[in-house]
Amino acid sequence: MRVNYTEVTKFIIVGFPGNKKIQILYFIIFLLIYLLTLLGNITLLLTLKAETSLHTPMYFFLSNLAVLEIGYTSVTLPKLLAISIGRARNISLTACLTQSYFFFFLGSTECFFLAVMAYDRYLAICNPLRYPILMCNRVCVFLAIGSWFTGFLNPCPSTILVSRLYFCGNVINHFFCDVPPLLSLSCSNAYISRTIIFISSSVIVLGTFTLTMLSYAFILATLLRMSSATGRQKAFSTCSAHLTVVSLYYGTVIFMYVNPAAKTSMEMNKVVSFIYSVVTPMLNPIIYSLRNEDVKKALKRMMLRKLCAGRQTS
Repeated sequence: MRVNYTEVTKFIIVGFPGNKKIQILYFIIFLLIYLLTLLGNITLLLTLKAETSLHTPMYFFLSNLAVLEIGYTSVTLPKLLAISIGRARNISLTACLTQSYFFFFLGSTECFFLAVMAYDRYLAICNPLRYPILMCNRVCVFLAIGSWFTGFLNPCPSTILVSRLYFCGNVINHFFCDVPPLLSLSCSNAYISRTIIFISSSVIVLGTFTLTMLSYAFILATLLRMSSATGRQKAFSTCSAHLTVVSLYYGTVIFMYVNPAAKTSMEMNKVVSFIYSVVTPMLNPIIYSLRNEDVKKALKRMMLRKLCAGRQTS
């Protein structure tokens, strides 16, 4: 029997609920986070570009990650800022699917880059003599393009599947157009969509996480064989920042998308999503700056040059 559905073409994004004073507080917090994210990642990019000593594969991939983080937060935060001041809660189906697509495109690409950066550290520590050959400029560009392109393709099937669904409700209890809340509004049988999205998320997240952990397992084995404590400390310092970012990012992403039996509340899902999609991009440049001596020294040199140039002009 054919069932007629009323076509839903606009949705309402709930965001983080609260009274007017709470919403103003949310707006201030979200705006500060967004500005800090932009400032931190742009400063990191400028530092990596200005210092020729940092023109190495590790910092090439870090530059790509900084660009990605700017885009990642820009997909959700501007809309969330508008929602927080009581404006633009409505979003069309096309805009909703577009936001969802770019969110998962950049999220998938980040998974690939984190795995590539771990592989880079594995080659640098476990194969130092062959490292310049194994990680030459051509290989770096190939890995970067491959990460962006694969991330670009990953959300296509899920976006197409969701676009073909009929929706009975139009209130998205989230702060952006995430796929699970959208599927919960569907009148159609969303089993195939849920299954394909779960498989895709599992392959991308668990696959890249496994590759990352394998790289660190080999790194740990190499470090334990080193006789010099200073050598171990120096080698580990080059990957400690990356390991911190990996732990923070994958811990929350796996909780959200690779747990088919999850019965957590939507409010909890919002908080977890906020951590990996908003807080992590803000913390990444801080982590890489504070836990990486090369970046800290380069940042100080750049600031000194700017300061001296300012004094000379004045």
